[in-house]
Amino acid sequence: MKGPGRLDERQLRLMAGSEALLLGRGGQAAVIRASGLSHETVRKGMREARAAAALAGGASAADAVQALPAGRVRAAGAGRRPLTETDPEMLDTLKRLVGDDARGDPESPLLWTAKGTRALAAAMVAQGHPLHHTSVGKYLHEMGFSLQANRKMLEGSSHPDRDAQFAHINATVKAAIVAKQPAISVDTKKKELIGDFKNAGQQWRPKGDRVLVRTKDFKDKDLGKVNPYGVYDLRLDEGYVSVGIDADTAQFAVHSIRCWWAHLGQQRYPDASTLTITADCGGSNGHRLRLWKTELQRLADETGLAISVCHFPPGTSKWNKIEHRLFSYIARNWRGQPLISRQAVVSLIAATTSTAGLKVYAQLDENTYERKIKITDAQLAAVNLHRDEFHGEWNYLIKPLDK
Repeated sequence: MKGPGRLDERQLRLMAGSEALLLGRGGQAAVIRASGLSHETVRKGMREARAAAALAGGASAADAVQALPAGRVRAAGAGRRPLTETDPEMLDTLKRLVGDDARGDPESPLLWTAKGTRALAAAMVAQGHPLHHTSVGKYLHEMGFSLQANRKMLEGSSHPDRDAQFAHINATVKAAIVAKQPAISVDTKKKELIGDFKNAGQQWRPKGDRVLVRTKDFKDKDLGKVNPYGVYDLRLDEGYVSVGIDADTAQFAVHSIRCWWAHLGQQRYPDASTLTITADCGGSNGHRLRLWKTELQRLADETGLAISVCHFPPGTSKWNKIEHRLFSYIARNWRGQPLISRQAVVSLIAATTSTAGLKVYAQLDENTYERKIKITDAQLAAVNLHRDEFHGEWNYLIKPLDK
């Protein structure tokens, strides 16, 4: 390897040859043992050292024929020919093995094998192209390949009315904002372990002062997990997060919306008559959940608000505004910070801001919520539910029972 303080191929040969000549009888064997160089390399170094000495002493050109011009490591045409010349099919074979056309090919030796350089080298040898794994990496880079990780982008099968539903949601939210009515985006953030566990990301700290965390992420029996349920005001760029310690049920989801209305919404929209909610299709606020609808009916009766709900089509939860306008900033704010207590989670969420002016409020919800509550047909029928003509399963209005 070339670099400051290192010898190139020719310099190393000359040094070894000069040492062998200086040692005299047995010098060649001694240098070979000490350096690990091959016999041929040391012998060639000795010839080049003699030639260089002959040139310096005014010897004839015949005695100095082995000397190389200044600046060259090897004589012109010396060294092994590149593998691409001796094995012209090698690159095509390597490209076929690592490329997309090998995926799903039942004859591919790498169909069920991670495509590392060693596996590729073994496959190349099996196909009659001897290639070291380090050379595999070099040729892959030259061909424009690089190490790639999986990336979450595919959303599964797309509903034919997906774009139309997006347009419907957009129009509904815009109409609410123009009318100065509250419009919120809701969802449950990823469950978080409480305790001295590793949290992804890095933060600036004094050198050598790392925060030590557990090596295993086993749930603490006393602290458990938390379920942060978020409510994001689409007009005011304001978030409210209810940090639950029990089950993530529809009761918990609606109670979080109830708390947002009591602490923030009612003050922000004193003349409100309708609350517009955008939500995912699944989870604790899923469009198929009967409990979600009956709990919204309770909320409508308590607040006197008509509640308009628009669900995002299946597989499109990442388009829900709360994901990238609230939850992403929370994750950024507590990166590299172990969530050592429930109160720490609340404080870190409440301290979240953005350059655009995001404000976040957080509160701990210590209530317990019953799991697997059954809602009968009669209870569901009692909900004052008005389905929209366009995909009524996704878009509906729940009015207070006295209206």
